[in-house]
Amino acid sequence: MNSVNYIDLFAGAGGLSEGFIRAGFNPIAHVEMNKDACDTIKTRTAYHWLKENKKTIIYNDYLKSEIKNKEELWSNIPEHLINSVINKEISEMTLPEIFNTIDNELNDKKVDLIIGGPPCQAYSVVGRARKDMDSDPRNHLYKHYVKFLEKYQPKMFVFENVPGILSAKNGEYLAMILTAVRNAGYEVAIPPKNYLNAKDFDVLQDRKRVIIIGWKEGLNLSYPEFEPKEQRFQISKDLFSDLKPLKNGEGTLNAVEYAKPTTEYLKQSNIRNGLDFVTQHISRPNNENDLEIYQIAIEKWNNGKRLNYAELPTRLIKHSNIDSFVNRFQVVNGKGISHTVVAHIAMDGHYYIHPDKEQNRSISVREAARIQSFPDDYFFEGSRTAAFKQIGNAVSFSNAA
Repeated sequence: MNSVNYIDLFAGAGGLSEGFIRAGFNPIAHVEMNKDACDTIKTRTAYHWLKENKKTIIYNDYLKSEIKNKEELWSNIPEHLINSVINKEISEMTLPEIFNTIDNELNDKKVDLIIGGPPCQAYSVVGRARKDMDSDPRNHLYKHYVKFLEKYQPKMFVFENVPGILSAKNGEYLAMILTAVRNAGYEVAIPPKNYLNAKDFDVLQDRKRVIIIGWKEGLNLSYPEFEPKEQRFQISKDLFSDLKPLKNGEGTLNAVEYAKPTTEYLKQSNIRNGLDFVTQHISRPNNENDLEIYQIAIEKWNNGKRLNYAELPTRLIKHSNIDSFVNRFQVVNGKGISHTVVAHIAMDGHYYIHPDKEQNRSISVREAARIQSFPDDYFFEGSRTAAFKQIGNAVSFSNAA
């Protein structure tokens, strides 16, 4: 598989790419406009190269802050690997420069696969409610994706997006995307049930995504069939139980020991994969008003009910709009799987309240990363807010990727 080369477009923090690397594919380039996300991919690229060359101790020293900055870590791996992470917005103006950088990285190798998906907010129900669909340039980024197909002629591609892409403008955008890739010389297929759900692949999250795949005409392929896995694990008992309990505002970005032994799920999923410490287990500070709401929300959740914001005591209601988004405070289902983690987690944690009433806080960076199935040695560069944004925008991957 190491000879199967791919390019990752709109790469984010590298979640989708991590699944392909686990499966043995070789990344040629990652293209992403957000600098923090690019730095995260560079750090993960360093991890993979150091692991392959039996120098993981260097990476672990970085996680333990014994290497003081990311640039010092990156200096331990070939420079061309760092340069293969292209921090550019994909546009008509930047395409020639991006193509040139990729061509230099290819060095006569072929591109076998292109993966990635344009920013999904443009196709989400909330995103299109805020802005006219046709005037939002993000809705047309698929055209740039197709230009990569036309230039590099990979055997296959994987195009990921939110279920909203199916209904955006009554299905017109999906039809335009499918027509464009067919015109580029590809057969194309969407999942038999229109989307895949991460919970069916041993991820403890109800996360639906449309995964469109395509292949060169004449390859005679079809969409693979997946057998959903029975979910027998729980967030509190199997995913969070080994992490140190925190109050709001507590924790650290630095390395700390685990509080308890690992669990069957953490081992099976490779979330705990050999380290005796964990990083970025840090929670947000919250004001007293929110903390009181959290307590009410957890109490209701433990009695089988969701909190309705409009039904809170008047003194706790701080938003004038009590007719919509009445579920703005939600508790993560500790006795089951989480609801979908989205990019809004970077703004506040009200939609992701920790199920333990004693801790009374929103989930930490590391807990969010675990819900998204990132391993504990995956380090997110940038601030706490930047880390939450990268995690919320990421693609979940399973150990069976």
